[in-house]
Amino acid sequence: MIFSFLIPAIVILGISGFFFGRLKAIRVATAQGGIRELHSLPNHYGMLTGLAILLPALLIYGLWISIETSIIDTWIINELPPELAKDSGSASLVLNDIKNTLAGNVTVSKDPEITRAAGRYAEIKQNYRTMVAAAVMVLMAVLAAISYRSISTTLRARNIVESVVKLILLLCSGVAILTTLGIVLSVLFEAIRFFKIIPLQDFLFGLSWSPQMAIRADQAGSSGAFGAVPVFAGTFMIAAIAMMVAIPIGLLSAIYLSEFANKKFRTIVKPLLEILAGIPTVVYGFFAALTVAPLIRDMGGVVGLSVASESAMAAGLVMGIMIIPFVSSLSDDVIHAVPQALRDGSYGLGATKFETVRFVIFPAALPGIVGGILLAVSRAVGETMIVVMAAGLAANLTANPFQAVTTVTVQIVTLLVGDQEFDSPKTLAAFALGLILFIFTLVLNFIALQVVRKYREQYE
Repeated sequence: MIFSFLIPAIVILGISGFFFGRLKAIRVATAQGGIRELHSLPNHYGMLTGLAILLPALLIYGLWISIETSIIDTWIINELPPELAKDSGSASLVLNDIKNTLAGNVTVSKDPEITRAAGRYAEIKQNYRTMVAAAVMVLMAVLAAISYRSISTTLRARNIVESVVKLILLLCSGVAILTTLGIVLSVLFEAIRFFKIIPLQDFLFGLSWSPQMAIRADQAGSSGAFGAVPVFAGTFMIAAIAMMVAIPIGLLSAIYLSEFANKKFRTIVKPLLEILAGIPTVVYGFFAALTVAPLIRDMGGVVGLSVASESAMAAGLVMGIMIIPFVSSLSDDVIHAVPQALRDGSYGLGATKFETVRFVIFPAALPGIVGGILLAVSRAVGETMIVVMAAGLAANLTANPFQAVTTVTVQIVTLLVGDQEFDSPKTLAAFALGLILFIFTLVLNFIALQVVRKYREQYE
């Protein structure tokens, strides 16, 4: 039970250490002639004492939580009778039964050995946690005493605290970088396994996508067809349609709200426009499937066009509506942040409102606008639910926006749903699609960066 109260105890002791350290620093300074005699502020001494208590305790706690399961599992497996743990597979199943028994998912176990092992598991877990909690409490007491006694007028508390905070910030940055690197490497390694089975040129330039393995050998594509061109074409088509809707409407609405609308209208309309970004994508999917797609089909029938029930046009239009707030809100903030001096200088030279917006404000805000459009493109490429409900799952290679198509993200979700064999090309194809999508996004970012850099040099 003591382990469950360990985190609150660590926090309370850390806060207490801050106040006690601060009070001692004030007392030491008073005895030496005043606060000016201290090397650092009293708060720095309090922070030093608090950090000395908090950081090692939290480090030990987090370390134990991360390794606790593996240590106890190994201990229990070693104690199991040989007939229950014949190999790693059977031992894993028995261990799963033990944990289910402990969790209450199995009220009465048929095997008394599993019941005994469950009790032993709980006992070992409790003993270890008690020892860890006791070690943490002793460590906090020792470090609190050491840091408290070390407080003096010559102690460089500020330097130490700033170094510790800088190290924490560096570690946080490292976690973000390592997480990104881990994601990239995990996708890359699995994609390499896929390309060892399916040649890269067949994947990039193949015109048929059918990753489902056929049941009979005489069926077409019995070994699967992994030409990704139809998937990429569907992705680009839907994203292009969405951008043709979102960029003009979003950008023009941002210019109007920032430069032409009065303050009252802007205060009302901008929050209403941003509500679109908070609507769940599944709601947009229902709207696309039940309203927009039938409307497009009926309108196509009136003019003699053959429109599928699920089409890229329906998905792209609704996705464009969903993305409007990303373009509009970011562009509005960027345009609104352009210095008023640029506007006044343009008006002073005799430019009209339209000329000022076109030749001064828009170029000055272009880097931020490009960033907003880039975010919108990434949002469009990564959307799944609307495509599933409005565009379908068929990987058709077509330039007709009124036909059913699919996208990269939809295929990734489809391939990884349910129990999968990660040695199968069908499952590994999802990682290959993810890798290509990552490379495409990286190239898009690079192009946008070059555009931003060019115009920044021109207008700064």
